[in-house]
Amino acid sequence: MEDRIYRPRIADQHLAKYIETFGAVVVEGPKWCGKTTTARQQTKSEFNIADPRGAYQNRQIALLNPDKALQGARPHLVDEWQEAPAIWDAVRFLCDQAMGEPGQFVLTGSATPRLEERPMHSGAGRIGRMRMDTMTLFELGASSGKVSLAALFAGECPQDAGLLEIPILSELICRGGWPGSMNMTTDRALLVSRSYLDAVANEDMQRVAGTRHDPEKVRRIIASLARNESTLATQKTIIADASMPDEALLNQETVGDYIKALKQMFFVADIPAWRPALRSPVRIRSAAKRHLADPSLVAAALNATPSSLTRDLKTLGLLFESLVLHDLLVYARAFDAQVMHYRDDSDLEVDAIVERRDGSWGAFEVKLGIDQVDRAAQNVLRLEKKMVERGEQPPAVKAVIVGTGGVAHRRNDGVCVVPIDTLAP
Repeated sequence: MEDRIYRPRIADQHLAKYIETFGAVVVEGPKWCGKTTTARQQTKSEFNIADPRGAYQNRQIALLNPDKALQGARPHLVDEWQEAPAIWDAVRFLCDQAMGEPGQFVLTGSATPRLEERPMHSGAGRIGRMRMDTMTLFELGASSGKVSLAALFAGECPQDAGLLEIPILSELICRGGWPGSMNMTTDRALLVSRSYLDAVANEDMQRVAGTRHDPEKVRRIIASLARNESTLATQKTIIADASMPDEALLNQETVGDYIKALKQMFFVADIPAWRPALRSPVRIRSAAKRHLADPSLVAAALNATPSSLTRDLKTLGLLFESLVLHDLLVYARAFDAQVMHYRDDSDLEVDAIVERRDGSWGAFEVKLGIDQVDRAAQNVLRLEKKMVERGEQPPAVKAVIVGTGGVAHRRNDGVCVVPIDTLAP
């Protein structure tokens, strides 16, 4: 059950800005991440298309007469709008009728409509798209927030001790950032994430893809995505990994369709490669990394528990990187930045590049323990040297984000050490 008292989200200010700018805002993200609850804080009326009362009467109303679903005080919230895609064009039309007046509608959705159901018009200029994710450690109260990403970009590196130990970090990863799990025991929170996977495989895939599917194959593909979380694994690798030894390889088209549907429901996202406009050529690998929507989903797909992760530090390191990327994506979005990754033909790899619209950028390595910082720092320093030699501006931030045993500080080589439980937007 969600908190009775609303817990502030990083998305609050982001949503307020969009409402003040656009006639309508669509808030997109994985189901159960808190989109509707957050939108309710800033809207005055609501129409829930997925309301099951009256044999889903609201959905029928929205399908037959979208205008009726849009009646109410403004800003008016329409929840799960993708269940009646005609809502989009009706909203766009009413925004035009309002002569550009912002703050008319907020739409929330946990999936994008299938291609054949897509709206006629893009809504460009009238409807702004905003991404929302599950809660970060800072939002959950598990990070002090003393080291903000904005401060790091401003050249600061505040000192603060990280307090996490392996067992607590393992528990935080397995619990995830689901608002509805905050007051649950860890066992129940784990059950929620496992049930989430079941719902995706058994029900959501059918609803989003619109075609018959094999739930067991979906589960195997999700498990493979989890094993290859935040790596450059190709679809060929996923197919080989998800296929059973005594069966033929999974069909390439089927796997592609399943992964596409998982993206449509915001279950998996691509972290693109960073491609700076260098003055001399560097062969940068352009493949994207696939990233699951919440670290608890990776844990659930791997059948991990806090105790098993505490014993298996290699797997814990994989899931810790998932947690860091999840939080970085949210923090970066808060000040209009993008998270990417870097790998070139010399096998120089940096886990995360955060780039702002003004071109300033930061290089971040992710390591579970403080004993790995020296090697990680060498990576970001190598990247800095390579970029400067090729005419790129130096990074505004060079940092290693650690899970345990660290104190936030700037090293003599200029690299900041940042425990994850001190980080904030």
